[in-house]
Amino acid sequence: MTITSSPAAFETATPAGPVALDRYEPLSRPDLSYTPEVAEATAQTYEKVKHIIPAIEWPALAPTIHAINKLKKERNAVILAHNYMTPDIYHGVADIVGDSLQLAIEATRTDADVIVQCGVHFMAETSKILSPEKTVLIPDMKAGCSLAESITGADVRALRERNPGVPIITYVNTSADVKAECDICCTSSNALQVVESFGVNRVFLIPDKYLAANVGNKTDVEVLTWDGACEVHERFTAQELKDYRKIEPNVKIIAHPECPPEVVAEADFAGSTAHMIDWVKTRQPEKVMMITECSMADNVASETPGVDYIRPCNLCPHMKRITLSKILDSLIEMKEEVVVDPVIADKARIAVQRMIDLNR
Repeated sequence: MTITSSPAAFETATPAGPVALDRYEPLSRPDLSYTPEVAEATAQTYEKVKHIIPAIEWPALAPTIHAINKLKKERNAVILAHNYMTPDIYHGVADIVGDSLQLAIEATRTDADVIVQCGVHFMAETSKILSPEKTVLIPDMKAGCSLAESITGADVRALRERNPGVPIITYVNTSADVKAECDICCTSSNALQVVESFGVNRVFLIPDKYLAANVGNKTDVEVLTWDGACEVHERFTAQELKDYRKIEPNVKIIAHPECPPEVVAEADFAGSTAHMIDWVKTRQPEKVMMITECSMADNVASETPGVDYIRPCNLCPHMKRITLSKILDSLIEMKEEVVVDPVIADKARIAVQRMIDLNR
Protein backbone atom coordinates (compact mmCIF):
# COMPACT_ATOMS: atom_id res chain seq x y z
CA MET A 1 0.00 0.00 0.00
CA THR A 2 1.33 3.43 -0.86
CA ILE A 3 0.22 6.87 0.33
CA THR A 4 1.73 9.99 -1.22
CA SER A 5 2.48 13.19 0.66
CA SER A 6 2.36 16.27 -1.53
CA PRO A 7 4.98 18.96 -0.95
CA ALA A 8 3.80 22.39 0.08
CA ALA A 9 6.28 23.80 -2.38
CA PHE A 10 9.03 22.37 -4.49
CA GLU A 11 12.35 23.98 -3.71
CA THR A 12 15.17 23.51 -6.19
CA ALA A 13 18.31 22.40 -4.39
CA THR A 14 21.21 24.74 -5.02
CA PRO A 15 24.42 22.81 -5.70
CA ALA A 16 27.60 23.94 -4.03
CA GLY A 17 29.44 26.35 -6.29
CA PRO A 18 32.84 25.76 -7.87
CA VAL A 19 35.82 25.96 -5.59
CA ALA A 20 39.20 27.44 -6.50
CA LEU A 21 41.58 24.48 -6.78
CA ASP A 22 44.85 26.31 -6.26
CA ARG A 23 46.68 23.09 -5.48
CA TYR A 24 46.35 21.98 -9.10
CA GLU A 25 48.23 23.56 -11.96
CA PRO A 26 46.16 24.20 -15.11
CA LEU A 27 47.31 22.13 -18.05
CA SER A 28 47.74 23.31 -21.61
CA ARG A 29 44.93 22.53 -24.03
CA PRO A 30 45.84 19.55 -26.22
CA ASP A 31 45.79 19.45 -30.00
CA LEU A 32 42.52 17.83 -31.07
CA SER A 33 43.52 16.81 -34.59
CA TYR A 34 42.62 13.36 -35.83
CA THR A 35 46.13 12.06 -36.42
CA PRO A 36 47.30 8.52 -37.21
CA GLU A 37 48.44 8.27 -33.57
CA VAL A 38 44.94 9.14 -32.33
CA ALA A 39 43.35 6.73 -34.82
CA GLU A 40 45.56 3.89 -33.62
CA ALA A 41 45.11 4.71 -29.94
CA THR A 42 41.32 4.78 -30.20
CA ALA A 43 40.82 1.93 -32.66
CA GLN A 44 39.98 -0.60 -29.97
CA THR A 45 37.43 1.75 -28.45
CA TYR A 46 35.74 2.27 -31.78
CA GLU A 47 35.36 -1.49 -32.18
CA LYS A 48 33.09 -1.41 -29.11
CA VAL A 49 30.85 1.34 -30.46
CA LYS A 50 30.94 0.90 -34.23
CA HIS A 51 27.36 -0.42 -34.24
CA ILE A 52 26.22 2.74 -32.42
CA ILE A 53 28.47 5.56 -33.65
CA PRO A 54 28.78 6.02 -37.45
CA ALA A 55 32.33 5.88 -38.82
CA ILE A 56 31.95 9.38 -40.26
CA GLU A 57 31.50 10.77 -36.71
CA TRP A 58 34.48 9.03 -35.14
CA PRO A 59 37.22 11.46 -36.30
CA ALA A 60 35.37 14.26 -34.49
CA LEU A 61 35.15 12.27 -31.23
CA ALA A 62 38.40 10.32 -31.12
CA PRO A 63 40.83 13.22 -30.47
CA THR A 64 38.90 14.34 -27.38
CA ILE A 65 38.62 10.78 -26.11
CA HIS A 66 42.36 10.33 -26.60
CA ALA A 67 43.14 13.62 -24.83
CA ILE A 68 40.90 12.78 -21.86
CA ASN A 69 42.50 9.36 -21.42
CA LYS A 70 45.94 10.97 -21.34
CA LEU A 71 44.93 13.78 -19.00
CA LYS A 72 43.28 11.55 -16.43
CA LYS A 73 46.59 9.75 -15.98
CA GLU A 74 48.37 13.05 -15.40
CA ARG A 75 45.76 14.07 -12.85
CA ASN A 76 45.56 10.60 -11.25
CA ALA A 77 41.85 10.83 -11.92
CA VAL A 78 39.17 8.19 -12.25
CA ILE A 79 36.14 8.81 -14.45
CA LEU A 80 32.80 7.47 -13.23
CA ALA A 81 30.11 7.16 -15.89
CA HIS A 82 26.48 6.45 -15.15
CA ASN A 83 24.58 4.03 -17.38
CA TYR A 84 22.76 7.00 -18.93
CA MET A 85 25.91 8.56 -20.37
CA THR A 86 26.30 8.59 -24.15
CA PRO A 87 28.37 5.74 -25.66
CA ASP A 88 31.36 7.98 -26.47
CA ILE A 89 31.71 8.68 -22.73
CA TYR A 90 30.56 5.30 -21.42
CA HIS A 91 32.85 3.24 -23.63
CA GLY A 92 35.44 5.85 -24.54
CA VAL A 93 36.72 7.43 -21.34
CA ALA A 94 35.01 5.83 -18.34
CA ASP A 95 37.02 3.81 -15.84
CA ILE A 96 33.99 2.68 -13.85
CA VAL A 97 30.43 2.38 -15.17
CA GLY A 98 27.19 1.51 -13.42
CA ASP A 99 24.38 2.97 -11.36
CA SER A 100 24.93 5.90 -9.02
CA LEU A 101 25.65 4.05 -5.77
CA GLN A 102 27.76 1.39 -7.44
CA LEU A 103 29.94 4.12 -8.93
CA ALA A 104 30.47 5.82 -5.58
CA ILE A 105 31.33 2.58 -3.82
CA GLU A 106 33.78 1.48 -6.51
CA ALA A 107 35.47 4.88 -6.42
CA THR A 108 36.39 4.35 -2.76
CA ARG A 109 38.44 1.32 -3.80
CA THR A 110 40.71 3.22 -6.19
CA ASP A 111 43.91 5.08 -5.39
CA ALA A 112 42.85 8.02 -7.54
CA ASP A 113 43.18 11.52 -6.12
CA VAL A 114 40.43 12.92 -8.34
CA ILE A 115 36.96 11.67 -9.21
CA VAL A 116 35.27 13.03 -12.33
CA GLN A 117 31.57 12.26 -11.95
CA CYS A 118 29.83 11.81 -15.29
CA GLY A 119 26.28 11.90 -14.08
CA VAL A 120 24.19 14.38 -12.12
CA HIS A 121 24.91 16.46 -9.03
CA PHE A 122 23.51 14.17 -6.33
CA MET A 123 25.77 11.39 -7.66
CA ALA A 124 28.83 13.60 -7.26
CA GLU A 125 27.70 14.43 -3.72
CA THR A 126 27.42 10.73 -2.90
CA SER A 127 30.93 10.15 -4.24
CA LYS A 128 32.19 12.98 -2.03
CA ILE A 129 30.35 11.57 0.99
CA LEU A 130 31.99 8.17 0.57
CA SER A 131 35.40 9.55 -0.51
CA PRO A 132 35.80 12.78 1.48
CA GLU A 133 39.57 12.79 0.98
CA LYS A 134 39.25 12.85 -2.81
CA THR A 135 38.65 15.85 -5.08
CA VAL A 136 35.29 15.34 -6.79
CA LEU A 137 34.56 17.17 -10.03
CA ILE A 138 31.43 17.32 -12.15
CA PRO A 139 31.84 18.56 -15.73
CA ASP A 140 28.67 20.67 -15.52
CA MET A 141 27.45 21.96 -12.18
CA LYS A 142 23.98 22.50 -13.67
CA ALA A 143 23.45 18.76 -14.23
CA GLY A 144 20.61 18.38 -11.75
CA CYS A 145 17.76 15.91 -11.27
CA SER A 146 14.02 16.51 -11.12
CA LEU A 147 13.62 13.76 -8.54
CA ALA A 148 16.39 14.98 -6.24
CA GLU A 149 15.14 18.54 -6.51
CA SER A 150 11.60 17.60 -5.48
CA ILE A 151 12.51 17.44 -1.79
CA THR A 152 14.81 19.17 0.72
CA GLY A 153 16.21 18.37 4.12
CA ALA A 154 13.71 20.79 5.64
CA ASP A 155 10.89 18.82 4.01
CA VAL A 156 12.17 15.62 5.62
CA ARG A 157 12.37 17.26 9.03
CA ALA A 158 8.76 18.37 8.64
CA LEU A 159 7.69 14.83 7.69
CA ARG A 160 9.40 13.47 10.79
CA GLU A 161 7.72 16.03 13.04
CA ARG A 162 4.29 15.13 11.64
CA ASN A 163 4.95 11.38 11.74
CA PRO A 164 6.99 10.63 14.88
CA GLY A 165 8.43 7.14 15.05
CA VAL A 166 7.89 6.31 11.36
CA PRO A 167 11.18 5.28 9.71
CA ILE A 168 12.19 7.43 6.74
CA ILE A 169 13.98 5.72 3.87
CA THR A 170 15.46 7.82 1.10
CA TYR A 171 16.21 6.72 -2.41
CA VAL A 172 19.85 7.39 -3.32
CA ASN A 173 18.59 9.86 -5.94
CA THR A 174 18.51 12.66 -3.38
CA SER A 175 20.79 15.42 -2.14
CA ALA A 176 23.25 15.00 0.72
CA ASP A 177 21.02 17.27 2.80
CA VAL A 178 18.08 14.87 2.40
CA LYS A 179 20.18 11.78 3.08
CA ALA A 180 21.44 13.40 6.27
CA GLU A 181 17.87 13.67 7.61
CA CYS A 182 16.84 10.08 6.83
CA ASP A 183 17.34 6.79 8.65
CA ILE A 184 18.71 4.78 5.75
CA CYS A 185 19.17 4.91 1.97
CA CYS A 186 17.99 2.46 -0.64
CA THR A 187 18.42 1.77 -4.33
CA SER A 188 15.78 0.63 -6.78
CA SER A 189 17.15 -2.91 -6.50
CA ASN A 190 17.06 -3.21 -2.70
CA ALA A 191 14.16 -0.89 -1.81
CA LEU A 192 11.83 -3.77 -0.88
CA GLN A 193 14.49 -5.34 1.33
CA VAL A 194 15.12 -2.03 3.10
CA VAL A 195 11.39 -1.36 3.61
CA GLU A 196 10.86 -4.75 5.22
CA SER A 197 14.09 -4.63 7.26
CA PHE A 198 12.53 -2.37 9.90
CA GLY A 199 9.91 -4.93 10.86
CA VAL A 200 7.23 -2.27 11.26
CA ASN A 201 3.82 -1.70 9.68
CA ARG A 202 4.51 1.73 8.19
CA VAL A 203 7.52 3.46 6.62
CA PHE A 204 8.25 6.45 4.42
CA LEU A 205 10.02 5.76 1.13
CA ILE A 206 10.89 9.11 -0.42
CA PRO A 207 10.89 10.94 -2.77
CA ASP A 208 9.87 8.81 -5.79
CA LYS A 209 6.14 8.13 -5.65
CA TYR A 210 6.36 5.52 -8.40
CA LEU A 211 9.20 3.54 -6.86
CA ALA A 212 7.29 3.63 -3.58
CA ALA A 213 4.09 2.47 -5.27
CA ASN A 214 5.88 -0.39 -7.02
CA VAL A 215 7.47 -1.48 -3.75
CA GLY A 216 4.15 -1.05 -1.93
CA ASN A 217 2.55 -3.48 -4.39
CA LYS A 218 4.97 -6.19 -3.20
CA THR A 219 4.63 -5.86 0.56
CA ASP A 220 2.10 -5.66 3.38
CA VAL A 221 4.01 -2.71 4.84
CA GLU A 222 2.21 0.60 4.39
CA VAL A 223 4.60 2.65 2.24
CA LEU A 224 4.19 6.41 2.60
CA THR A 225 5.94 8.61 0.09
CA TRP A 226 6.49 12.07 -1.38
CA ASP A 227 5.15 13.57 -4.59
CA GLY A 228 8.41 13.32 -6.54
CA ALA A 229 9.13 11.61 -9.85
CA CYS A 230 11.81 11.21 -12.50
CA GLU A 231 10.90 13.34 -15.50
CA VAL A 232 12.24 10.65 -17.84
CA HIS A 233 10.43 7.61 -16.44
CA GLU A 234 7.13 9.23 -15.58
CA ARG A 235 6.50 10.05 -19.25
CA PHE A 236 6.15 6.40 -20.26
CA THR A 237 2.59 5.05 -20.38
CA ALA A 238 1.08 1.57 -20.36
CA GLN A 239 -0.81 2.36 -23.57
CA GLU A 240 2.46 3.23 -25.27
CA LEU A 241 3.83 -0.21 -24.36
CA LYS A 242 0.65 -1.92 -25.58
CA ASP A 243 0.90 -0.10 -28.89
CA TYR A 244 4.51 -1.24 -29.33
CA ARG A 245 3.47 -4.84 -28.66
CA LYS A 246 0.93 -4.62 -31.47
CA ILE A 247 3.68 -3.53 -33.84
CA GLU A 248 6.32 -5.91 -32.47
CA PRO A 249 4.52 -8.92 -30.91
CA ASN A 250 7.78 -10.71 -30.09
CA VAL A 251 9.42 -7.83 -28.24
CA LYS A 252 10.42 -8.25 -24.61
CA ILE A 253 9.77 -5.11 -22.57
CA ILE A 254 11.81 -4.37 -19.46
CA ALA A 255 11.15 -1.32 -17.31
CA HIS A 256 12.74 0.63 -14.49
CA PRO A 257 10.73 0.81 -11.24
CA GLU A 258 10.78 4.61 -11.41
CA CYS A 259 8.07 4.15 -14.06
CA PRO A 260 4.38 4.34 -13.08
CA PRO A 261 2.98 1.04 -11.70
CA GLU A 262 0.76 0.47 -14.74
CA VAL A 263 3.87 0.62 -16.94
CA VAL A 264 5.70 -1.86 -14.71
CA ALA A 265 2.64 -4.14 -14.83
CA GLU A 266 2.74 -4.12 -18.62
CA ALA A 267 6.44 -5.02 -18.76
CA ASP A 268 7.94 -8.50 -18.93
CA PHE A 269 10.53 -7.57 -16.33
CA ALA A 270 11.18 -4.62 -14.03
CA GLY A 271 14.39 -3.86 -12.22
CA SER A 272 17.22 -1.45 -11.55
CA THR A 273 19.57 -0.37 -14.32
CA ALA A 274 22.05 -3.07 -13.28
CA HIS A 275 19.33 -5.73 -13.23
CA MET A 276 18.00 -4.62 -16.61
CA ILE A 277 21.45 -4.88 -18.14
CA ASP A 278 22.03 -8.30 -16.59
CA TRP A 279 18.61 -9.49 -17.80
CA VAL A 280 19.42 -8.61 -21.42
CA LYS A 281 22.92 -10.10 -21.31
CA THR A 282 21.65 -13.30 -19.68
CA ARG A 283 18.46 -13.79 -21.70
CA GLN A 284 19.73 -12.45 -25.05
CA PRO A 285 16.17 -11.84 -26.36
CA GLU A 286 15.65 -11.46 -30.10
CA LYS A 287 14.07 -8.03 -29.59
CA VAL A 288 14.00 -5.92 -26.46
CA MET A 289 12.66 -2.56 -25.41
CA MET A 290 14.28 -0.90 -22.39
CA ILE A 291 11.84 1.47 -20.73
CA THR A 292 14.37 3.89 -19.32
CA GLU A 293 16.75 6.62 -20.50
CA CYS A 294 17.77 6.31 -24.16
CA SER A 295 21.52 6.08 -23.84
CA MET A 296 21.41 2.99 -21.67
CA ALA A 297 20.03 0.97 -24.57
CA ASP A 298 22.84 2.29 -26.78
CA ASN A 299 25.47 1.26 -24.25
CA VAL A 300 24.08 -2.23 -23.74
CA ALA A 301 23.51 -2.67 -27.48
CA SER A 302 27.24 -2.31 -28.12
CA GLU A 303 27.83 -5.25 -25.77
CA THR A 304 25.00 -7.43 -27.11
CA PRO A 305 25.17 -7.13 -30.92
CA GLY A 306 22.84 -10.12 -31.39
CA VAL A 307 19.92 -8.33 -29.74
CA ASP A 308 17.65 -6.01 -31.71
CA TYR A 309 16.81 -2.90 -29.65
CA ILE A 310 13.58 -0.99 -30.14
CA ARG A 311 14.04 2.42 -28.58
CA PRO A 312 11.15 4.47 -27.21
CA CYS A 313 13.39 7.45 -26.63
CA ASN A 314 13.10 9.58 -23.50
CA LEU A 315 16.29 11.55 -22.94
CA CYS A 316 17.39 12.99 -19.61
CA PRO A 317 18.29 16.62 -20.34
CA HIS A 318 20.40 16.77 -17.17
CA MET A 319 22.53 13.75 -17.99
CA LYS A 320 23.04 15.11 -21.48
CA ARG A 321 24.70 18.21 -20.07
CA ILE A 322 27.76 16.01 -19.58
CA THR A 323 29.79 15.91 -22.80
CA LEU A 324 33.28 14.91 -23.86
CA SER A 325 34.33 18.53 -24.28
CA LYS A 326 33.15 19.41 -20.75
CA ILE A 327 34.99 16.42 -19.30
CA LEU A 328 38.14 17.60 -21.06
CA ASP A 329 37.70 21.14 -19.70
CA SER A 330 37.09 19.73 -16.24
CA LEU A 331 40.43 17.91 -16.26
CA ILE A 332 42.38 20.78 -17.80
CA GLU A 333 41.06 23.45 -15.44
CA MET A 334 40.11 21.16 -12.50
CA LYS A 335 36.51 22.39 -12.41
CA GLU A 336 33.77 22.21 -11.13
CA GLU A 337 34.49 20.89 -7.62
CA VAL A 338 31.63 19.41 -5.61
CA VAL A 339 31.83 20.03 -1.88
CA VAL A 340 29.58 18.85 0.94
CA ASP A 341 29.44 20.42 4.37
CA PRO A 342 31.33 17.99 6.66
CA VAL A 343 28.53 17.91 9.24
CA ILE A 344 25.94 17.03 6.57
CA ALA A 345 28.34 14.55 4.95
CA ASP A 346 28.90 12.71 8.24
CA LYS A 347 25.15 12.34 8.83
CA ALA A 348 24.46 11.34 5.22
CA ARG A 349 27.26 8.77 5.34
CA ILE A 350 25.49 7.00 8.19
CA ALA A 351 22.34 6.54 6.08
CA VAL A 352 24.34 5.23 3.14
CA GLN A 353 26.50 2.95 5.29
CA ARG A 354 23.44 1.43 6.97
CA MET A 355 22.19 0.34 3.56
CA ILE A 356 25.59 -1.06 2.56
CA ASP A 357 25.79 -2.99 5.84
CA LEU A 358 22.26 -4.33 5.32
CA ASN A 359 23.20 -5.65 1.89
CA ARG A 360 26.22 -7.39 3.36
